[in-house]
Amino acid sequence: MTSATISTSDEVILCCVQDTPVSFDLQASLDKLSKLAREATTKARALASSPSVPIVVLFPEAFLSAYPRGLDFGAKIGSRTPEGRTWFGRYHASSVPVCDTEGAEMRAIRNVAKENGITLVVGVIERCDRPETGKKRAEYGSKVVGGTGSIYCTALTISETGEVLASHRKLMPTGTERLVWGQGDGQGIKVVPTPAGNVGAVICWENYMPLLRTAMYERGVEIYCAPTADSRPTWTSSMQHIAMEGRCYVISCNQFNTRSDFPHDYPALHDLKPDDIVTRGGSVIVGPLGDILAGPLMDEAGILVAKVSKSALVESKMDFDVAGHYARNDVLRLHVNDD
Repeated sequence: MTSATISTSDEVILCCVQDTPVSFDLQASLDKLSKLAREATTKARALASSPSVPIVVLFPEAFLSAYPRGLDFGAKIGSRTPEGRTWFGRYHASSVPVCDTEGAEMRAIRNVAKENGITLVVGVIERCDRPETGKKRAEYGSKVVGGTGSIYCTALTISETGEVLASHRKLMPTGTERLVWGQGDGQGIKVVPTPAGNVGAVICWENYMPLLRTAMYERGVEIYCAPTADSRPTWTSSMQHIAMEGRCYVISCNQFNTRSDFPHDYPALHDLKPDDIVTRGGSVIVGPLGDILAGPLMDEAGILVAKVSKSALVESKMDFDVAGHYARNDVLRLHVNDD
């Protein structure tokens, strides 16, 4: 369905912001989140047929406030360095205390969604170092607070009224990420209703976990958000596969940054010049039949926007509904431990 044939009541605007945070500086990254969200909303509203059209805006994995590419935190099997511990401390200090939903950091994130009237999905590095306040985490994500020194790679979903709808901790950090990120749990596997449709988030290589994807499909995901740190060409193909498999819209968003976007004393990437690219991007928006609607955007910062229709989701399932008429629950079943 082309944008020219989409009725206003059927219309949704999907948007992703490919940019860099101010790495290891949470306040500056929050300010940048606010600025970029305004720009994305303005661009989305310019495409919308009316002011009431719902908008979903996705930011990359670990946007608040760093994906520590290349950093080994001074760790080898059997030894850790004081310098590495110092950098872990800096990373922890620049993370978001998600459990404190009424704290300054979470209020800032919630206000970004509320002030722009958007459904916001943003990748954060999460810590939980104080008693929960406001809406309890058990209501929108994991019951497990975890140790005060633990951090997690998390995707937050915030409503257009500023409510925290979901907080999904990455189930399995990839490779060396496991050195600094804890594991998530089933409580965070959520698909939540929004004015744009049912929204869910799966982070980076979690998207290669077939059972997790199936859990999202069985929960009725319509707008599948995939914040990532993978900019390889194969990633686009994976997003097309997921869109076709789930008969859903897929928004995938990655950072774009250069060496100069990291602290001057960053103990990795030292062989790069300031303007050398560290993360290439590759953000993309895909339709439910695997057609690319925007992107992939490579080697530059930018904002992708696509006008889509809700009715196209049902139409796409005429011949394949992975959790419906094409499922064989009498033969194959999925059990999710979401306790």
